[in-house]
Amino acid sequence: MLKSSLMSRKIPEKWQSSVKAMKAVQVAFDMDEKIQLSIRKEALEAGLSPSDQIRDILGLPVNKRPKRPRLTVSLAPSDYEVLAEKYGLAVDQQLEIKKRLMDDLIKHVNK
Repeated sequence: MLKSSLMSRKIPEKWQSSVKAMKAVQVAFDMDEKIQLSIRKEALEAGLSPSDQIRDILGLPVNKRPKRPRLTVSLAPSDYEVLAEKYGLAVDQQLEIKKRLMDDLIKHVNK
């Protein structure tokens, strides 16, 4: 049903890559931890995501556009409560909490 509705309407140019992504199938690998760690290290050293490193190893095309390097963490509402208390802030001050988190991460690396 999704396919027929996508085909019957003209899709804006800026969404064309999303249509391709919807057709892609994610494959997960359950491997020995040493193998996973090795591939992750290779990816880090090459400046690639683990997914792109796997594509490179397999001889598949890799998007060579530079990606904005960033770290992510998922925070639940309860995490914001803990962090707000830690930093002496209100729970709804999420931007300020994020700034304090960044400061903590920088201090951790520079110690």
